[in-house]
Amino acid sequence: MGQAAARFEYGLPDEGLSGDSGAANDRVQERPLGWSHGEGRGVQPLAVSIFADRGYLRAEMAEDAAAAGLRVAQTSDLERLVADVATPGLGDVVLVDCPVIDGSELAALSRLDSRAAQSGSQLVVSTSIGSLDEVYGCLDQSEAQILVTPSRAERVIAMGRVLARTGNRVRELGEEDRLTLLRLTEQVTNIAARLEQLSSGNNVDAETASAFRFNGENGEAGPTRLDDGTDRLVRTARPPLPDPRLVRKIIRQRQLRARFFEGDLFADPAWDMLLDLTAARVEHVRVSVTSLCIASGVPPTTALRWIGQMTDAGLLQRVDDETDRRRAFITLTDKAADAMARYFAELGSSANALV
Repeated sequence: MGQAAARFEYGLPDEGLSGDSGAANDRVQERPLGWSHGEGRGVQPLAVSIFADRGYLRAEMAEDAAAAGLRVAQTSDLERLVADVATPGLGDVVLVDCPVIDGSELAALSRLDSRAAQSGSQLVVSTSIGSLDEVYGCLDQSEAQILVTPSRAERVIAMGRVLARTGNRVRELGEEDRLTLLRLTEQVTNIAARLEQLSSGNNVDAETASAFRFNGENGEAGPTRLDDGTDRLVRTARPPLPDPRLVRKIIRQRQLRARFFEGDLFADPAWDMLLDLTAARVEHVRVSVTSLCIASGVPPTTALRWIGQMTDAGLLQRVDDETDRRRAFITLTDKAADAMARYFAELGSSANALV
């Protein structure tokens, strides 16, 4: 793979594609996953642009992209983004590594996010937990994947998710399939991480294709009842959200298990995030992306995937910081708050017996 990565060019020879159509089709089917149909050339690889300051990482990312069947169109350091010169068109896939980011790089990342959204490029950005809030705040248009201090395996998995999006395969999945795919991605990530340790010695829209559902008519949460006067179905009033002290006790109880058992055994990031945001809503406290990732109890990259999925499902929403456009917060949507309130109301006094 190293020799291929050093070339940075993986053109498809034209010969043989215009003659015997059967043989040509056979050859097309043997192409790697990253190959796609193009005008006039039959089949051509998806182009990838790579921006990273660390030279060894640029080479590593290029090598992995080539192994996935992508064509490395350009590699550069972050200064190229900051300069905002007339660069060639963005690749179909754009990989960016910015573990520590300053104001000029944030502005460049915001411009890149806008360009990617307009061009349809798939953006994958890796950063550190210390820069996560700022990076997340810049990426609000392109549906970028954000990785936090990723392993090489996690970068490869991210490229696989990009290829699945590009091939429109994800949009064909049903609700249960999407949830299964998300959990399978987590399992593959965990397996890959363990293998690395051993080797080193250490878009259908959210309402129709979401992995999460709301009960009720027309997707609305909450039960209905028959009105005595008109014989019409009406929604019952939403009960108040639970006492945040109760929710915090439940969270602490859930976290206590990690002291005695392997934490991954009880990982339930969606529920842990819903609990944290429920308490925060009643306490009138804003929750940053970093804080929510920590509350999820899973690695930040995994938590970000769940945040994206739950946002698509209408459970969570992004709220920009009015005083600092580089920051964003996460809150429950009204529908999610309604569902959580009704859940705790259904538990009633028995909720105290759970803690």
